[in-house]
Amino acid sequence: MKKLLFVLALFSLSVFAFACGGSSSGGNPAATGKTVGKASVNNMTVTLATETGVLKNGANDFTLTFADASGKPVDVGAASVNFFMPAMGSMAAMNDPATLTTSGTPGVYNGKVKLEMGGEWQVQIAYEGAAGKGKASFPITAQ
Repeated sequence: MKKLLFVLALFSLSVFAFACGGSSSGGNPAATGKTVGKASVNNMTVTLATETGVLKNGANDFTLTFADASGKPVDVGAASVNFFMPAMGSMAAMNDPATLTTSGTPGVYNGKVKLEMGGEWQVQIAYEGAAGKGKASFPITAQ
């Protein structure tokens, strides 16, 4: 009986550890995520991705990737992202800058932004470094 209980406990712990374990992507939304938007700039594609493929009102984590035509990440040096919503009626324009940190892969950045509201935003991206200097933008809809 003790042997059966031990085997059941070990099996339960194994199932629990498997279910709660992280993904092999290390939490990188680009590795497991879906594209929210992308643009072309200077023979590269810049892609913003989240785990769910959407951004929402409030706090968001995302991955920003600069890639060449073959899909290989390109080290662009310093990069920045701003989410812009133009003025509407009596509401002032909004700028919600994102915080970017480098990932383990050059050309791939982890980002965080807190969007003030749902709706249509313009994602404004700039970079400067080894790959030159460039700007790109594309629209997204935050839920």
